[in-house]
Amino acid sequence: MNEQYLNTLIRQSGNNIGSIVEGALYHSMLENDKSSLRNTLDIINTLPGIDEVNMYDSNEELVYSSFALDNDHKHSDPDCKSCHPHIKEMFSQKEKSYKIINVNSDCEMNVNDNGSRHLLIKSPILNEKSCSVSSCHAHNQSEVVLGSLVIKIPLEAQDAAIKKSSIEFFLLAIFATALFVMVLLIFTRKKIKEPLNALIKASIAVSNGDKSTRVEIQPHQLDDMRMVSEAFNDMLDNLHSATLELENWSQQLEYKVQKKSEELGAAQHELIHVERLASLGKLSSSVAHEINNPLSGILIYTKLLYKQVSNPEVYASKRESMLKHLKLIENETKRCGDIVKGLLDFSRKDQDNFEPKHLHETLKETYELMSHPIKIANIAFSTQFSAASDLIYCNPNQIKQACVALLVNASEAIIENGEILIKTSNPDDEHIIVEIIDNGVGINPVDLPHIFEPFFSTKSNVSGTGLGLAIVHGIIQNHKGKTEVKSEPGNGTTLTIILPLITS
Repeated sequence: MNEQYLNTLIRQSGNNIGSIVEGALYHSMLENDKSSLRNTLDIINTLPGIDEVNMYDSNEELVYSSFALDNDHKHSDPDCKSCHPHIKEMFSQKEKSYKIINVNSDCEMNVNDNGSRHLLIKSPILNEKSCSVSSCHAHNQSEVVLGSLVIKIPLEAQDAAIKKSSIEFFLLAIFATALFVMVLLIFTRKKIKEPLNALIKASIAVSNGDKSTRVEIQPHQLDDMRMVSEAFNDMLDNLHSATLELENWSQQLEYKVQKKSEELGAAQHELIHVERLASLGKLSSSVAHEINNPLSGILIYTKLLYKQVSNPEVYASKRESMLKHLKLIENETKRCGDIVKGLLDFSRKDQDNFEPKHLHETLKETYELMSHPIKIANIAFSTQFSAASDLIYCNPNQIKQACVALLVNASEAIIENGEILIKTSNPDDEHIIVEIIDNGVGINPVDLPHIFEPFFSTKSNVSGTGLGLAIVHGIIQNHKGKTEVKSEPGNGTTLTIILPLITS
């Protein structure tokens, strides 16, 4: 922009010089005074700031030149047409035109010019009325352009000024740019970078769990950064409030879950006990008959002994028979006591304490408890304890209840010629398997996936709540075991319990 401005000044200065030259030559050309014209051109040529003044006719032939032919010039012909045959195309013919040339590229000039630029001003000499209608006119009115005046102005001083101003402007631009960049860096660091770093540090602290971190808002902070910092602090405040609220909800939920778990645990224990009492009710009818027989025998033998003891003669002769009868009464009384003790032990509520226990002992107690009602049902009942290791961590009464429920179901599934077998084995060194096998009616394959569901029952002719197997499944799961069932309609059922052993 600076260079364009200076070039515009150069053109204006050249235009002014051309106008002065034209005005100085006007009267000489009008009067056709060649001597005065040449003198005026020579004087103009000596003026500072003008290198050459050349005059051409209408055919671009050199008429006059202020160019001196001496030994210091290599340019032997000042006629531009000799070097530039198409000179008419370089300039406008009817209007004043300008052209900045380099003397080394367009013409061979003085070696002292050092390739400097020059301004060529070509002013056409038009055929004016003052010339064509005068009494001494030498041209016709039809002629428009009579010739041209070419003024060559050196631009060394102007180019030096342009170069100097460009260098000064360039240095000033560098200094201003450096100063602007430095101010911008300081401004960016103070107003943008440091607040952003504070936001980043606060974000890292929050991500590491520090919920009390807040961004400090500095005075004279940019409005945008202040808004971002305030929004960030508000977000942290809301996040802290939400976290506290979630923690409160979590504690309340945990408390409610704990309370519900305790209630469900109590309900489960109560349900186990109720189911046990239901099983006890099923056993009571058969056990009542079993107890009735020894009690009748005890009554008969007691009356017989009373009569024998009342008669002294008979007492002496029947002493051995009386002792035999007393032994029988003792055994039958113990048998009744064992039956009642087994029922009482089975009916009492569980204790939550688990203890190491040999499973075979619990299975034998279950066998003794169930042998009376199963035998009354005319079912062959036997055991086959093949497991070498049977020490488990359990609640013995719950294990007994699970086995009783399975034996009751097995006895109710048998129609005739029934057989029930309790079998144990060790599949590996860490588990024991208990199998309760019967030859009853079996279970329909459609019902097998549902038998451990609460309130599901396949019994049509026997009253039942459908909770027995569900409770068995819950007891075994509570002992970290598994229950499996295999059955085919008409071929009996095998119900398997897998429990972990105590290995150390």
